[in-house]
Amino acid sequence: MNNLTTYTHLQRKSDDKKPVTISSLKKMKKEGEKIASLTAYDASFAAIVDEGGADLVLVGDSLGMVINGHSTTVPVTVDQIIYHTQAVKAGLQRAFLLVDMPFMSYADKHMALKNATRLMQEGLAHMVKLEGGELQVPTVGYLAERGVPVCAHIGLTPQYVHKMGGFKVQGREEAAAKQMIKEAKLLQDAGADIVLLECVPSSVGKAVTEALDVPTIGIGAGPDCDGQILVLYDILDVTIGRKPRFAKNYMQGSGNCLEAIQSYVNEVKSGAYPAAEHCFT
Repeated sequence: MNNLTTYTHLQRKSDDKKPVTISSLKKMKKEGEKIASLTAYDASFAAIVDEGGADLVLVGDSLGMVINGHSTTVPVTVDQIIYHTQAVKAGLQRAFLLVDMPFMSYADKHMALKNATRLMQEGLAHMVKLEGGELQVPTVGYLAERGVPVCAHIGLTPQYVHKMGGFKVQGREEAAAKQMIKEAKLLQDAGADIVLLECVPSSVGKAVTEALDVPTIGIGAGPDCDGQILVLYDILDVTIGRKPRFAKNYMQGSGNCLEAIQSYVNEVKSGAYPAAEHCFT
């Protein structure tokens, strides 16, 4: 029995890693330290992402595309997110755990509270993320008032892909950019602890970040956001087919997955990522 393999990602490596909290993330914004974030969907990769230095890990509904092979995130269910969140939580020691609320799991504020409760109690998430701008302000407020930490997601919102007519850059027109800044402020004032910006011009990412007291996390939103996030499978060159413009292959020049993740984290921290070729105008 002594020669049985043990999976050490389920064992705490040490007790000297202070967990990242909402307060930590806000302090990083205040002090100008970039927040390095990645997605994860299972315990083994979560452990590597954690060891690689990521501050925040998202169990994204992107799992519907990169894990399940769907063309959008829409088919993902609350039960699926809970399953993957439990797995990711088992692999984390330091990183803050954020999870997506799937399509139509927050259609009204009461449904949102019910499903957010499940994601935190059963999935052990630290914070939930929901998509949408001004429409979601009452829901964000309702959750925040009841002690649920919330990340608001604006810009390109993948759950709205069929309504938007595809995955397109948002906020290029002046009126749309101003509306996005307005919505970000409203969401913050309602109680959002983080605002995530996806696929917007760098100028919009900068304007929103400067307008808010809470941290912004960008994905294709320029270098001025307080932090960056990418899909793990994109940076490890696992994703099949065409990758988003903002994605970068960190396996190039790396000997293994851990080195690739460390390289990504270092580039986010130093400001080397995102470069101009990863941004929109």
